[in-house]
Amino acid sequence: MPDLATFLQAGCLIALAGLLITAAWQDFRTLHIANGLSIAIAALFGVWAAAGLVEEAYSFTTLGLSIACAGALFLVGAAAFAAGILGGGDVKLLAAVGLFAGPAQVVDLLLVTSITGGLLGVAALAGAPLGPVSGRGAATLRGRLRGRLPYGPAIAVGGLWVATRLAIG
Repeated sequence: MPDLATFLQAGCLIALAGLLITAAWQDFRTLHIANGLSIAIAALFGVWAAAGLVEEAYSFTTLGLSIACAGALFLVGAAAFAAGILGGGDVKLLAAVGLFAGPAQVVDLLLVTSITGGLLGVAALAGAPLGPVSGRGAATLRGRLRGRLPYGPAIAVGGLWVATRLAIG
């Protein structure tokens, strides 16, 4: 029978899924991701990692590497933010999800996120109404190319992929 730490980790992954869906919806509706969601995901990782350490299913080495991966994602994301490619909320959400991905799944996280983001971009170019209602000129291809794309849903799909992989072991 699974012990308390296993149930706690499963509960953390369920909560992670809920927070990711909330972040995706918020970004889709407002083009803004609240800092509290990224902070909650990072705090949730602390609980998840502590339960894994108690259960001896997680090591301090992996914990350190997970923090390093999240830090690297944040630094690369900050450069993308400075270049106007990503929003600040996207950067923080990606780094927080990177904690859960760790070294074993960071490539999967980035791959699933980028494929989903690409599909969102194609949908936006095709005229799908993504994000808040756009102003005049959004109906033209040029207007859609200049419009902002909510990338939180793509990060959420990548995070849900990671959570699923962690849940099934």
